[in-house]
Amino acid sequence: MPTLETEAADLDLFSAGFDNGSEEQDDEEAEMEWLDAAAEEYALPFEMPAFSLTPRPYQKDALAAWGKAHGRGVVVLPTGAGKTVVAFIAMEAMKVRTLVVVPTIDLMHQWHDGIREKFSLGADEVGMIGGGFQAERPITVITYDSAAMPRRDLSRFGLLIFDEAHHLPSSSYRTIASRADAPFRLGLSATLERSDGRHDDLRTLIGPTVFERQPATLARDKHIADYKVERVSVDLTDDEQARYDQLTNNFSWYMAANRTRLMMTGAANLFEALIRSAGHDPAARNALRAHREARMLAMNAERKVQAVETLLREHKDDKVIVFSEWNVLVNDLSRRLCLPAITYRTHAEERRDILDKFRQQKYSKLVTGRVLNEGVDVPDANVAIVVSGSSTTREYIQRLGRVLRPKPGHAYLYEIISRGTSEVKTARRRKPVEKAET
Repeated sequence: MPTLETEAADLDLFSAGFDNGSEEQDDEEAEMEWLDAAAEEYALPFEMPAFSLTPRPYQKDALAAWGKAHGRGVVVLPTGAGKTVVAFIAMEAMKVRTLVVVPTIDLMHQWHDGIREKFSLGADEVGMIGGGFQAERPITVITYDSAAMPRRDLSRFGLLIFDEAHHLPSSSYRTIASRADAPFRLGLSATLERSDGRHDDLRTLIGPTVFERQPATLARDKHIADYKVERVSVDLTDDEQARYDQLTNNFSWYMAANRTRLMMTGAANLFEALIRSAGHDPAARNALRAHREARMLAMNAERKVQAVETLLREHKDDKVIVFSEWNVLVNDLSRRLCLPAITYRTHAEERRDILDKFRQQKYSKLVTGRVLNEGVDVPDANVAIVVSGSSTTREYIQRLGRVLRPKPGHAYLYEIISRGTSEVKTARRRKPVEKAET
């Protein structure tokens, strides 16, 4: 039976906590026999070397919870808390053919190199599929796009590991789970929330959420950096305020005048009804444009640049990542404050060069858009400045996670908000509610 050996004790993944002394025990014993048979069917063709890193207590607890769920389920940990280590321990414990599914080419290389390094495995044992690579091996890292190809054969793997598992329920990717026969499935994510509500489908595609820890809990126990979150409010200039008021009044007037008609469209909400109407109604299109322009004005306010400059002076000796929702402001901050910038338009080679220099301390500051939210191995920083962002909790946790790796002293997250605009409500919605944990 698969076991996880630790310095403290031998942890039996599948039998811990099931000694009920009842009829249920017989069913559980039968289930465990099936799991043993499945593990044997998909066994690796080589001896799995021991994992070279001692896991933290909460990582062992996560694997214990996954084992109690018979090797199916999702583990939720903040960025910087070592989700990859949880996967490595599972791979060592199971010793079966494993497919790791990742959202980006960067992460494919990161996982591939990490597996080979931590387990001292060779190129014949660990393969990659995606970005021009087509090498299937007993342990293979593959992108979601490549795994979702209709003719892709996923039947040879006994363990599926889904990194950034919140991507899986999408219409494009959910077939990966349904076409695979793997009896063991592990999902990893910093936050499962999806705007379309499909995160609930992960229970069927992978399994239930078996373990979750909040950033505040891990920081309290010194597993990640102690952090402070501070909101910095700025005012719009007089010209910006006048323009913002005009735009929001135009939008509000249209919505009020057409509320009844919009409610009759059958859309999920009024804003969705507005988007539908904009396709054929010039007035709706103008209202939608006014809403967007007002939002951009609030997010890209002139005094935000001054606030960033002030914070950079305060943290002149720290490693700082500045995040913006809009690439126009990324480029403006880069030009005006002489910061290296990374957007989705940045060539892969240039992006690697900037990140390498940031890692090597040649750069101590950089500015970026959404492209570094996830799917990229970002060097550690201790200060994040969010100049603008969406209302999603996931984005907030991803950006906070860029400064949470264990380090002496505090990590800092600053949110710069335009006072008296819709951005105040947006910032309030994206901040997660910390759950009580034991």
